[in-house]
Amino acid sequence: MEFRIADTFTAGLARLNGAEQKAVKTTAFDLQLNLSSPGLRFHRLERPRDPNFWSVRVNEDVRLIVHRTPTSLLLCYVGHHDGAYAWAERRRIERHPTTGAAQLVELPERVEHVAMPAVVVAAPAPKPLLFAGIPDDALLGYGVPVEWLGEARQANEDTLFDIAERLPQEAAEALLNLATGTTSAMPERAPIEADPFAHPDAQRRFRVLTNIEELERALDFPWDKWAVFLHPAQRRLVDRDYNGPARISGSAGTGKTIVALHRAVALARRHPQARVLLTTFSKALANALRIRLRTLTGNEPEIADRIAVHPVTGIGYDLYTAAFGQPNIAPTALIETLLRQAAAEVEGYRFSPRFLIGEWCQVVDAWQLASWEDYRDVARLGRKTRIGGKQREVLWSIFERVRVGLAERKAVTWPDLLGRVTSHLAADKSPFDFVVVDEAQDVGLAELRFLAALAAKRPDGLFFAGDLGQRIFQQPFSWRSLGVDVRGRSYALRINYRTSHQIRARADRLLPSALSDVDGNAEDRRGTVSVFNGPPPTIETVADPEQETEAVAAWIAARVGEGVEPHEIGVFERRTSPGQGRGQASRSSGDRTHRQGRGHAGQGLDRHDASGEGLGVSRGRGHGLRRRGDPVAGAHRGRRRRGRSRRGLQYRAALALCRLYRRPRPPAGDRRRARLRVPWRPLTSPSWRHDRGICFASGWRRGSCEIPLPRPCQSAFRREKTI
Repeated sequence: MEFRIADTFTAGLARLNGAEQKAVKTTAFDLQLNLSSPGLRFHRLERPRDPNFWSVRVNEDVRLIVHRTPTSLLLCYVGHHDGAYAWAERRRIERHPTTGAAQLVELPERVEHVAMPAVVVAAPAPKPLLFAGIPDDALLGYGVPVEWLGEARQANEDTLFDIAERLPQEAAEALLNLATGTTSAMPERAPIEADPFAHPDAQRRFRVLTNIEELERALDFPWDKWAVFLHPAQRRLVDRDYNGPARISGSAGTGKTIVALHRAVALARRHPQARVLLTTFSKALANALRIRLRTLTGNEPEIADRIAVHPVTGIGYDLYTAAFGQPNIAPTALIETLLRQAAAEVEGYRFSPRFLIGEWCQVVDAWQLASWEDYRDVARLGRKTRIGGKQREVLWSIFERVRVGLAERKAVTWPDLLGRVTSHLAADKSPFDFVVVDEAQDVGLAELRFLAALAAKRPDGLFFAGDLGQRIFQQPFSWRSLGVDVRGRSYALRINYRTSHQIRARADRLLPSALSDVDGNAEDRRGTVSVFNGPPPTIETVADPEQETEAVAAWIAARVGEGVEPHEIGVFERRTSPGQGRGQASRSSGDRTHRQGRGHAGQGLDRHDASGEGLGVSRGRGHGLRRRGDPVAGAHRGRRRRGRSRRGLQYRAALALCRLYRRPRPPAGDRRRARLRVPWRPLTSPSWRHDRGICFASGWRRGSCEIPLPRPCQSAFRREKTI
């Protein structure tokens, strides 16, 4: 007998308290091991829409709803007695007549109209119907249940999201795409004799559990449905065989990190002797990945032992130490001192210290340039200031002195360290067979060379997940010039589960509809849809830093009063110096606070950031982390020179600043949506422009959301008071 679990069951389990969850798990294990156990009490429902629905008693109040046939048992739902029975009376499981996929269909409610005395009221103009011109066969081809054809035809922009939330996922996604002018691909149609639960769309909501370990993993983390259920597009990317490096892209909330995690586990399972490295650009993100990986492999130690999770610099440091001994990493202050001293010794030097540091970090050190010829011929991609041949000669004389100073002190920079390890790997065996990289858009030159060397022995050894629109820390460069060619193996995810339609639509305004990297690989952002609705963001004005701090403190106190834990909140800032004010705001709200450093990726980061102790005040290293609520403070401080694009590196950082976590057990009946409040503090100095405001996000309803901010000027604020 096949034993299955539905995503609605894990959602119901997450709403129960700890003691109730424990009792449910015991009953579920009994069902999988022995259906005829005398301790199991089945009860046929009185008014079911599906005759195969049964209830199973857990305790005096909690009931399981199962779908029972002679050959299978499906865990459909769990809840308190009346709620569980009401849930079952409104649903049934059926095979879709067109696609052949098994669907859990919520039946529409019947509304009877009672004649009342007419009251003459001016009726508002009816809004256009979105799908009136689409034939029934087309809607059925997209997976819309027969029972919902009438409601789908009457949908307008006000009712679309309410209908979409009650439809099977493939049907909801198709209608949202059609409403935004995008034609979705038709789901594949299964033969009449095929198992409806084997259809790709059915597997996103139903999962066959073949052993007790899989059931244990599904029940231990009921709110992490991503550990059990994947979208068909995500599953194809996880299981696919590639003939070279591959890259997955998509806007924030489309599941890139989930695909990376499942890909790492799938490779370890498919190749029993292989070692897999799961890596990213920062220590905090690596900690978060490590915690999530335990969700996938917690009861499979033989798989977990073969997957290493480290930041890129962390694994590079370990390999360097093993091959050459402990490195002496040159601190930033030493580099700045050497540049300043070298510039003082060179005649004809007319560049600012800031330009020198940027040229060293983004060109000379990044490309590991060791000679004048190398520097003369290098393409300075991403550098705004043009320089001629004579100027390059002057600059190289400075950088050459810096190289000598580092050698005299036996100090190395991070690109030096990674470059030497890369050369060593060319002559020695790599400790890893596969490398999976999350947040790949922020991987630097030396890091990419190093990763390519780690996975050099397999053509499909490299797998990247990232979004060009969220690049913050790195200048653009050619991956193909370093031997990492993803042309023809670059794929985009377009279904957003974490961000409301309103917030995502605002974020999309910050970037063009398509982004291209240096090698010409385009990421088309059109066609991305959010699967849930929410209120529009708003903006508020604050007068000064003190009022800003008070606003942050009041917001944090309000969230804690609603039951949000301190470790579920992250306070983000643009710069280091104002952080004490926001730390004071956190302390004023009564929360424990710890800071997250902003040094080189992997250095100076709070090791507790991902595991959740206290409230974090982050200064630029929260990118990629997910929290339930994130105020963003001091965001107006971004300097923008005249003539520079507002869609430049710093401006695009707004895409990664605020995220909202779904609460595992929201209060009963609480259906509030994610909201955004932006206190906006005007500045008087004409040399500074508004780059961002302070973001406030709160709510219980859905997963995390990334919150963009308004156009960076006070005049735009006056025009767009509500966005």
